[in-house]
Amino acid sequence: AVNGRAMVFQAARRDGDRHGGQAAGVRVMDPLAIDGALAAAWDALADDASEPNAFAERWCLAPALQLLDHDRRARLLVVELGGQLIGVAALTEARSYGPLPLRHWTNWTHSNHFHGAPLVRAGQELLFWQAVLDWCAARGHFVLQWQKLTAGGPLQAALDQLLALSQAIAPEGIRQSRALLASDLSPAAYWEAAVRGKKRKELRRQANRLADLGPTAHRHWQRDEPIGPWVDALLQLEAEGWKGREGSALASDSATEAWVRTILAGARDAGRLDMRMTTQAGRPIAMLVNFLCPPGGFSFKTAYAEDLARFSPGVLLQQANLDLLERPDLRWVDSCAAPDHPMIDSIWRERRDLVWVNIPLGGRWSRLRFAALMRAEGLWHKLRRPPVPTPSDIAT
Repeated sequence: AVNGRAMVFQAARRDGDRHGGQAAGVRVMDPLAIDGALAAAWDALADDASEPNAFAERWCLAPALQLLDHDRRARLLVVELGGQLIGVAALTEARSYGPLPLRHWTNWTHSNHFHGAPLVRAGQELLFWQAVLDWCAARGHFVLQWQKLTAGGPLQAALDQLLALSQAIAPEGIRQSRALLASDLSPAAYWEAAVRGKKRKELRRQANRLADLGPTAHRHWQRDEPIGPWVDALLQLEAEGWKGREGSALASDSATEAWVRTILAGARDAGRLDMRMTTQAGRPIAMLVNFLCPPGGFSFKTAYAEDLARFSPGVLLQQANLDLLERPDLRWVDSCAAPDHPMIDSIWRERRDLVWVNIPLGGRWSRLRFAALMRAEGLWHKLRRPPVPTPSDIAT
């Protein structure tokens, strides 16, 4: 009889048969010492990825590891098969699991890392997951928590398939839904369908009142333009608003500012950068940055002049941003916004769900410990859930 683990290896190595039966291997690389060959292979992998993710591409992730991983706790995992790069991911050892002092593996992220999908070559998802899970299991701990996977996407589907063969599951923890732009409508038709008539009329009035203060224009960054002035304007505009006052603006931290300047230049060089600006009498009053990784895209940052908030400059710029629908190479753009965001949710009608999945590692004893942890976590969430109000509570 073939046990579950052997079945897992058999399924994961189907693609490996084309390479003489080789299994995928994992190398841990120093993000401060990425050579030219790996850089080129990583860039090429991005164009053949199972799921596009700007935040996992080299120009974005490598500078984050270099500038934002202050404790140097992240491991950059490079997964290869027959000398070909099939996946890249950054993992770290977390010291607690919720309220429990339980060390476990998790994918490394930071506060501006808005999507957790690793870069994996399309068609080789099973091989990638098997190699990563084996690497984690060999280094202790019985849980790998993967944050911000696309719910129902090819990477979660492959992970579920792999674990099902060994009669295991990856329970979902957190699930978040956020705005997504994905439609065959024209920009004008989409705007009319998404925004009610009364609101559209009010926005036209605000645009006219804004124009009364001075000439208003929407600008789109061009590839032959220097990006320095655009980046300076974005950082200043955001720092002048509530994020600056709260200390959460990109320019509030020197390392984060350095990372942003680096990745915007990297996105430019990689052909991923899309920047827009609304000006009033020559002054930037709204800006946004998209990272376009066909067939998808990510809306990275937006900022607007709060002293002109009564004219909704950010919304007016988002209306102009709907010309993304005209690009034949884009099927969707992720807002990267918080769930239930009042502005973008009122314009972008589609939704993308992200999930945090808990993956069991190791053999039978580890699986039993994992099952006990999942039961304890479920009980903890149940106890923390606010009680359903009774009719008498409502009456009082």
